[in-house]
Amino acid sequence: MNKQTNATKLTERILANKTEVIKIGLDVHACDVVMCVQEDASLAQRPQRTSGAQVVTFVRGLVKAGRKVYVCQEAGPCGYGLHRQLETAGATSYVVVPRTLADGRKQKTDGLDATALADALDRYQRGNTKAFSTVRVPTPEEEQKRAQSRLRDQLKQSIRQWEARGRSLLLAQGHHITGKWWTKLCWEKLRTTLPEWLVAELEMMRKAIAPLAIQEKARRTQLEAAAPQTLPKAMGALTWALLLREVCDWHRFKNRRQVASYTGLCPGGHQSGGTRRDGHINRHGNPRIRHLLIELIWRLVRWQPAYPPVKGLVAGTAKGAARRKLAVAAARKLSVDLWRLATGQTTPEKLHLIVPAL
Repeated sequence: MNKQTNATKLTERILANKTEVIKIGLDVHACDVVMCVQEDASLAQRPQRTSGAQVVTFVRGLVKAGRKVYVCQEAGPCGYGLHRQLETAGATSYVVVPRTLADGRKQKTDGLDATALADALDRYQRGNTKAFSTVRVPTPEEEQKRAQSRLRDQLKQSIRQWEARGRSLLLAQGHHITGKWWTKLCWEKLRTTLPEWLVAELEMMRKAIAPLAIQEKARRTQLEAAAPQTLPKAMGALTWALLLREVCDWHRFKNRRQVASYTGLCPGGHQSGGTRRDGHINRHGNPRIRHLLIELIWRLVRWQPAYPPVKGLVAGTAKGAARRKLAVAAARKLSVDLWRLATGQTTPEKLHLIVPAL
């Protein structure tokens, strides 16, 4: 029996049962989708493997028949294409934060994952808003801009990988070289000290690095051109553009707690009885934003010493781990201030940030 026949029979049976609400958990993969269906308040049915197109057809048929359809899937490498198709078909679709869906049996299958998602969706629809955490789905335009900025990061990473391979080869031959050995000036000085076979090997690496460097520079210029002309000192155009494309829309946040939570810079904690202990940051949210904020804080320490969150770092009284904790706390406060700046709730002057004149 093929996938289309299974979906058709399931649709006919649901319509015959006069079910009003259908909840569907989806475990999405590149080649197929595992679907678990729950009708009204009954138990979840046995999951079945199908295709994304068949899921959309199945949902469209139910919606056309007047049924309320709710769908849940985890965010993952397959993107948001299926989610958008399901919403176009008339379903209420949720994309949720991935998490461990095991039920304690030390078993993990696609069917168990789909069933767990359907169960979580049922609890969410009955009012338990903590059954899962939803993900804000970017618009296609926002997703395109974000992909452009991430490609620049990937190009930069590829350049660093080739640089490291060259340094490793040089070190193996007794040459301890640091920095960008492949640039024209450095290479002209370096090659005179190397044997011919080593020069030939490194030339091949330089040919791999050169186009990557050109493409990375062009993309960086494109991103910087999209940033505002006036920005606080040390807050570079590239940093602002990357932050904006990762956040997608600063107006998505309703309060400062949501902003701080999205950065993953909030402290964890453990409390039991009369014992309470603060832990490391939870690292939830977007790791790219977290890295950008930490880098920006150290620049502000040098160029914006009057900015209140970095005053403890400027004083230099804290050392080692304590100093790093201060930087994390400052980065968390900085994210809130950037949100307030981007949404027009404050000005650089009120935050004691210097804005250079044009």
